Amino acid sequence: MHELVTKIAEEAGISTEQANTALETVKAYVIEKFPMMAGAVDNLFGSAE
Repeated sequence: MHELVTKIAEEAGISTEQANTALETVKAYVIEKFPMMAGAVDNLFGSAE
């Protein structure tokens, strides 16, 4: 997960904390819109911490 947060930060030119927040926001949005995929999203992205 750390690798993805780092890549987001580098690509977007933002801090790792901001990238982590962005990723957590996307995860929450996908789970909210597609609750039946919550398990898959958690498995795919895990915890950003």
